[in-house]
Amino acid sequence: MAALMREKVVRVHHWTDTLFSFTTSRDQGFRFRNGHFTMIGLRGDNGRPLMRAYSMASANYEETLESLSIKVPDGPLTSRLQHLKVGDEILVRPKTSGTMVAEELLPGNRLFLLSTGTGLAPFISIIKDPKIYEAYGKVILVHGTRLIAELAYQHYITGTLPKDKFIGDVVSQKLTYYPTVTREPHINTGHATDLIKSGALTAPLGIARPSSNTDRFMLCDRTSMLKGMSEILNELGFAAASEQQMGHYVIERAFTEQ
Repeated sequence: MAALMREKVVRVHHWTDTLFSFTTSRDQGFRFRNGHFTMIGLRGDNGRPLMRAYSMASANYEETLESLSIKVPDGPLTSRLQHLKVGDEILVRPKTSGTMVAEELLPGNRLFLLSTGTGLAPFISIIKDPKIYEAYGKVILVHGTRLIAELAYQHYITGTLPKDKFIGDVVSQKLTYYPTVTREPHINTGHATDLIKSGALTAPLGIARPSSNTDRFMLCDRTSMLKGMSEILNELGFAAASEQQMGHYVIERAFTEQ
């Protein structure tokens, strides 16, 4: 295996008591496709690397690497990562991979990005990609969380990105952000699976229900949402992408196996 890269932490942001993001320097030779993940971690007490898969929340053209993580008090890695400070060293595996990439999808008109919790991370990378707006007439980003405070990057998505000097105009025209919360009152409530199945997601947006003729999906989550949403899409005639062929939707299979 190639030697691990050593990067320096340049920024840490604590969204809640259980959610944080961290940004590091980026080696000029580190390459990835938007939506990819890699192994990131720290040197363990025994001297061996303690690594975990993290999707890049940064775009592949940015000079830094950003990751979104939960905090697990007794987690082997996250119990230490959550205490990161600017200047600390992070280990990054040079090799990246993943199935959460737009190149796996058949051509379409609308792209639905469905995520819960930290599953949002690869979609932050993807919505910064100018090519995604060239490929689709509309991009709908759905982020489901338990609490309003857990809607990480909300201000960035709705306030900062639409003002970006390079892609701000097209983001304002084509990107729709749909946050939804399940455990406290919010303008949008419910799980993504229920919202899609009932039409409660598309109706308020004034758009037609999903069709395999026009729509494509990317699903990223570490819970039962992936299984439930895949079943709904399959019933509607959508086909999952595989190693052999492109499809109507993709999931990050590596995370489902953890």
